[in-house]
Formats: sequence, structure tokens, C-alpha cells
Amino acid sequence: MTPTLVRRHLPHAAPVPRVDLCARARDWSEIQERMLVPVYEAVYQRLEVGSGSRLLGLDCGTGLALLMAASRGAAVTGVEATQPERLALARDRLLPAAGDERGSRAVRLTDGGDDGIAVAGADGRPYNVITAFQPIGCMAGDSAGLSALLESAAPLAERGAPVVLVGWGPPERCTTSSVLRVARKLADPLRSTGSWRPALRDDLEEVAQRAGLRPDGSGRVACPFGYADAESAVRGLLSTGLFDAAVEATDPAQVDKEVTEALQPYVRADGTVWMPNVFRYLIARIR
Repeated sequence: MTPTLVRRHLPHAAPVPRVDLCARARDWSEIQERMLVPVYEAVYQRLEVGSGSRLLGLDCGTGLALLMAASRGAAVTGVEATQPERLALARDRLLPAAGDERGSRAVRLTDGGDDGIAVAGADGRPYNVITAFQPIGCMAGDSAGLSALLESAAPLAERGAPVVLVGWGPPERCTTSSVLRVARKLADPLRSTGSWRPALRDDLEEVAQRAGLRPDGSGRVACPFGYADAESAVRGLLSTGLFDAAVEATDPAQVDKEVTEALQPYVRADGTVWMPNVFRYLIARIR
């Protein structure tokens, strides 16, 4: 198994939100990212990811999905586009410390310079699985650039290799949607790029079509969001970035207050928070 992490630099970075980005990345890693584990497991099982897999994870975040693939025997490469704080945590998670002989695996690590995709394919061996697990379809403009990224990555994969995209399910199947509406309300009048909007039925298919991929099946997975308490729920939800436009339009304290209030219907008698959701994945093929 050979985990490799690569940073891809975009020519036009989004404005830096008024948040502690390192703390936000830790909250994603420690609280929120595990909510998507059912999607990772369903995809890996369906595609039979294992010792014969060479997997390229786009926008890999803090690396939990890569770690799960590596534990199944896959060789994994991660590209993190815009969040170096998450990439730093992925390094800690995936790369053994000096003298640590766990798994006796060779490790190659690079930040990718100005062309992370090219670095990801530097060894010339084609990938047979590409994943883009960062969910889309819940924020205006959240798929911008993804089709171009997939087009850039496609030449690194075998013909017919599966490419996996993930998105939010229908709002009526995602109780978290009622909380995310707070983001749209507070983001006014900045309701263009960066504010919440309901997921649409063909969000994933449209991205695949623009990237020149051939859809080849899809699935839905239950991904309940469960938290120890309301404070953890607020931290986890804010770590998604879906509330950043609201923070920019108001202030962090106001966002915390209104998200906490919106969570009250989902706080159980023991103080835990439970919000059932459904996520959707699309498998498309390299032509």
C-alpha cells in the first residue's frame, strides 16, 4: 500500500472566511467526516476496492476515506485542492511516524507544487478507481471546477475505470436541510456562490456529463448525523463550510446562536443530537 498526498493549487482561490481554519479542519476530522463513512463503505464494497486497486481521491480532505481504502489493501493517492489545514491532518493520519513500522509500507509524500494532478500521475501507473467524495448539490456553486478537475484526472486512469461522485439526497430525505436553511437566511444578500440551496435530482449526472464521463449506476446510502451534544453538532456542521457565507454576512456568534436554535427539534432526551439523512453516489466511467 502506498499512500500519497498531493495538493492541487487553483488559480482563483475563494475568499478566506472569518474562522480559525485549523480548528475548523480538526472539527471536520474529529466530528463531521465520520458521518460519511457509510458512503465510503458502500462504494468500496460495490467496486470491490482491495489489494488490486490503485485509487485516486480528489479533494481528499483529512484522509479518512483514503485510510479506509488503504486498510482494504489499496494503493491510494490523495489530492487536496484548497484546504492545506485538512491536508496536514491527512498527513498525520496516513503517514507513519519515523521509526513506526506499521504495515511496512513505502510512503511517498508531495504537495504537488502548481500541478498536483500531474504529480499524482508521475509514476506512470494508471489508476483503476477515482473518487470525489466531497458532497455536492447543497451549496450554490459547489460543483464549479469539479468537471475540469475530473477531466484533468481522467487521463491518469484506465479506460473504463469508475469515477465516483457524491451528493446530498433530496431535501425531504435529509433532516439536516432544515438546519442548513439557516445558512441561506443569514447569507442574504450574498445568496449567490456559497449559500445553501436544495439538492437537485441530476446534480451528479450534470457534473459527469460536463467531464465527458459515462454514467454507469448510482445508489443511495443512509448517513445519519449523530452528535454527543448540541455544541458538537454546531462545530461539526460549521466544519463543512456550508455556513461560511453566513459567517461572512453576519458574524460567527450569530451563526452559532441560530444553528443551535435550529438544532433543538433534533436534540434527544439524553442531550444527543440525531438527524437522519440520505446521500447519493454516482458511478461514471472513463470513456
